[in-house]
Amino acid sequence: MVQFASEAEVATAMKNAIESGVPDSTAEVTVNGGGHYALVVRSPAFEGKKLLEKQRLVYGTIAHLMAGNDAPVHAIDAMKTLPPA
Repeated sequence: MVQFASEAEVATAMKNAIESGVPDSTAEVTVNGGGHYALVVRSPAFEGKKLLEKQRLVYGTIAHLMAGNDAPVHAIDAMKTLPPA
């Protein structure tokens, strides 16, 4: 597991992972402290999908940051999956 110096670095890693893994997406990551984050992800890939399908798509891109006892991401407090603005 890659070690991060700060929660801001973790947020950047999450943003990059989501934007690389979810087609044509933009991601906003908010640090809530203590390994907790909130996400707003926009992508045309969400159109026609149910909420759970959208969430699984996003979680799949950041699973490596949530795996294991020493994972830098403890929880996603809120996630919005939206079509492009």
